[in-house]
Amino acid sequence: MMQAPTMANSGGGGPTATGNSGANRTGDGQGGHANGPATYANMAAMASNNPGVSMAGAVAASAAAAAAGNIGTTDAAAMSIANENLYVYGLMVELFNHNTREQALSELSKRRDQIPDLAVALWNSIGVMSILYQEIISVYPLLTPETLSLNMSNRVCNALALLQLVATHEQTRMHLLRANVPQLLYPLLNTAEMTRQFDNLRLTSLGVIGALVKYDNPELINFFVTTEFLPLCLKIMEIGSELCKVVATFIFQKIIGDDGGFNYITSHPKRLRTVIAILNFVVEDMVKAPSSRLLKSVSKCFLRLADDPTARKCLQENISPHFKDDNTFQHVASEDATFRKLLYQIHLKIFVDTDISASAAATMSESPDSTNNNNTMASGRSSSSLQNNIIVSTNESSLSVGNTTDNNGEN
Repeated sequence: MMQAPTMANSGGGGPTATGNSGANRTGDGQGGHANGPATYANMAAMASNNPGVSMAGAVAASAAAAAAGNIGTTDAAAMSIANENLYVYGLMVELFNHNTREQALSELSKRRDQIPDLAVALWNSIGVMSILYQEIISVYPLLTPETLSLNMSNRVCNALALLQLVATHEQTRMHLLRANVPQLLYPLLNTAEMTRQFDNLRLTSLGVIGALVKYDNPELINFFVTTEFLPLCLKIMEIGSELCKVVATFIFQKIIGDDGGFNYITSHPKRLRTVIAILNFVVEDMVKAPSSRLLKSVSKCFLRLADDPTARKCLQENISPHFKDDNTFQHVASEDATFRKLLYQIHLKIFVDTDISASAAATMSESPDSTNNNNTMASGRSSSSLQNNIIVSTNESSLSVGNTTDNNGEN
């Protein structure tokens, strides 16, 4: 397991590496050996004495020197992992140097999927998370007016990618949430500029939040409901790029999948109507260029909202006609069995019950008050027959969808 390097802040504000860091431990796969320990002090001295050598470069050189005397008896794979860990530790130290921070952020971001416990090392290394927060906050003045450069946007996105790594790891996820770190991202989401640099910021910020909500934790959902994240999410669903809409709609789907988020939306009529209107807008925006991923997320949102009787009635009256009674997305449904199944479920859950009730009411209203018992019984049989026909049709449709799903191997 990767261990975070132990650092202590010296009076000047930069890190001073101590001798008990993972770099100079022996016999634990972390690098170094008895004859020549690869300590951070030695590496820092190497970097300071050679201006052209970065801290990460000094780490790599020190690791190679440490391995040279022992290479015949050390497993090559374990040595490779140890050297990679040493290099990453060096990059983390370089974050404290303003001249090397941008490159270190980029390199760490590239390696975030290669080292399983990098998130733990980032969280537990003194000062590293503060640097990531500082990188995010530094662009606030550039958001209004819109003066953010693409290079600066990329730099912040690298910091956000590391933050997403921390949000994903089970040992650091809740610490990040309880420190209210996601709220640092809200100003980045509350932008309307459609240039590439702003869209990248929105997308990467949504990635951090998406990494949190996918674990279905009520505490996580409650955080985003109570900190007024939902208006920002709905705004991006309305005006964002396709990728931003996909991620934002997924996040919204996860929020209303929790009972707390669901009740927050459905308990307020105006809030419910606003949500349905935005979902309809997303559907309308896909008429010319449909996205299978986005259509499936929107469909799941409609189905979840329909669990509430009031919301179901509102959907019956206001759901997009493209989901109700035309074949706008028929070509998507023919190619995607999951979306086809979702369309059937929407029809059955939102409209079929209404059709049964309306037919039964119409049958009863046609019978005069003076109708004898035989006519009443006949009317009852007619209504029952109608319901049975609809139920049989429904079962056949469901069976057809199920068979299609099995044949295509999709859930």
